[in-house]
Amino acid sequence: MRIGLLETGEPPGDLLEKYGSYASMFEALLGGDHAYRVYDVQKGELPADPAENDAYVVTGSAAGVYDPLPWIEPLKAFLRAAKGETPMVGVCFGHQIMAEAFGGKVEKSDKGWGVGLQAYEVAEHAPWMDDARHVSVPGSHQDQVVELPEGARVLAGSAFTPYGILAYDDAKAISMQFHPEFSPAYAKALIEARRGTRFTDEQADAAIASLGAPNDRDRLADWIGRFLAQAT
Repeated sequence: MRIGLLETGEPPGDLLEKYGSYASMFEALLGGDHAYRVYDVQKGELPADPAENDAYVVTGSAAGVYDPLPWIEPLKAFLRAAKGETPMVGVCFGHQIMAEAFGGKVEKSDKGWGVGLQAYEVAEHAPWMDDARHVSVPGSHQDQVVELPEGARVLAGSAFTPYGILAYDDAKAISMQFHPEFSPAYAKALIEARRGTRFTDEQADAAIASLGAPNDRDRLADWIGRFLAQAT
């Protein structure tokens, strides 16, 4: 399968050199059986046609979907053009930008940061999922989807993140707020890099401690893989 990786951000500081790009994290998550092409969306790179690839993944970003950045609206336009034509997976910022592009709304949540291991309760099982009732995966976000687009179904979420995993049947698309591509080691390093700026010491310590628990990254990798196989 040809997978286009729409890279909308990169790890901060020296974390890029140590842990690799967000695109490379997705390549590691989804495995070597696919052909990957990376688009640097922040530099204006987007596919000329959705048919350039069999599927797309939209990565995380430090940007907000509401920020007045020159690449945000072209990305939304591409997602609308690909809707229903090419399968898509959105993660964190990707989850949010898909919701905005399809008619939903995203805001900076007054709940604050969701960071560390994030647990979602499964509300509905799609055909590409197994029978898990809960999933726990590293997360790092302050923005949240607050209004669903028409046609979106909530597959999983929590009291903190009600719209944690969404499915768009009319768009052949799924998205999720947490980060299955983040290893616990990278998630911890990212928290440390933001300690004292975005997170208090107490928040950082609690989030890092949570990342020592078992997680469902492998399960989410399987879910994404099965979704893409069924949708293409």
